[in-house]
Amino acid sequence: MAKTAGFEDKLLSGRKLSKLMKEEIKVMVDQLIEDGKDRPHLAAILVGDDGASETYVNHKVKMCADVGFESTLVRLPAECSEAELLERIDELNRDETVDGFIVQLPLPKHIDVEKVTQAIDHRKDVDGFHPVNIGRMTQGMPAYLPATPFGIVQMLDRYNVETSGKECVVLGRSNIVGTPMAVLLSRSRKVGNCTVTLCHSRTKDVEAHIRRADILVVALGLPEFVRGDMVKEGVVVVDVGITRIKDPSKKSGFRLLGDVHFQEVAPKASMITPVPGGVGPMTVVSLLMNTLKASQKEIYQ
Repeated sequence: MAKTAGFEDKLLSGRKLSKLMKEEIKVMVDQLIEDGKDRPHLAAILVGDDGASETYVNHKVKMCADVGFESTLVRLPAECSEAELLERIDELNRDETVDGFIVQLPLPKHIDVEKVTQAIDHRKDVDGFHPVNIGRMTQGMPAYLPATPFGIVQMLDRYNVETSGKECVVLGRSNIVGTPMAVLLSRSRKVGNCTVTLCHSRTKDVEAHIRRADILVVALGLPEFVRGDMVKEGVVVVDVGITRIKDPSKKSGFRLLGDVHFQEVAPKASMITPVPGGVGPMTVVSLLMNTLKASQKEIYQ
């Protein structure tokens, strides 16, 4: 039996919502083509042969095809030099047929991630990691938002989760999820106006903070860290974590766990994301939305 059985009415289903949003994007792309405009073009650079990265990139390529985007995958060996990667980035920056592109993380240890991030033209940075986009986001200016936080905001919006005046606790302060999530939820926007607490490895008595949360966003990478006795009744839970755990009983040989113990927390939650099928699909569809905006120069003229 699926672990979500009995909690269907509480699910923040990224799988269902992303399917709907993909259909909306496809309609917009079809209209672009009918108007004689070019298809949005997303490129991705994949360095090495990491299995998870390969899966993620292939999924993004498939999603591009589903909505009518053009896509390009640039493969580089794990032993490629930093200079070689930067050269490929420069080529994509100058390629006028490419609207946006990403460099799939993680990168081999000999490559400086910050240097790579800053080398991407911020006008093509559809992952939303460039300092220009982060800075504009922080000031409430139009920007390409980091894909996972953008997806979470879309999910809270479309599921009509009230955020104004709520106590929101974010677990994890990464530049990819936790920190931008805290910024977005604190802004004066429809999905925002929260009082945000950002917890991390040095936070004292983290459980006390968690118990105050009306909205809890967990992005730690620690399987089933949040247990049922840590949350209050009616909490809205967004579980960003996803970890592979060996499980011989599964055909794949593993199972996926989030950072939240679903079976313990779901009975107390008013709404909760499943893992898998929650935040993950929203991350990819948000990348497509950023690419569509890039193709129409909606943010940077």
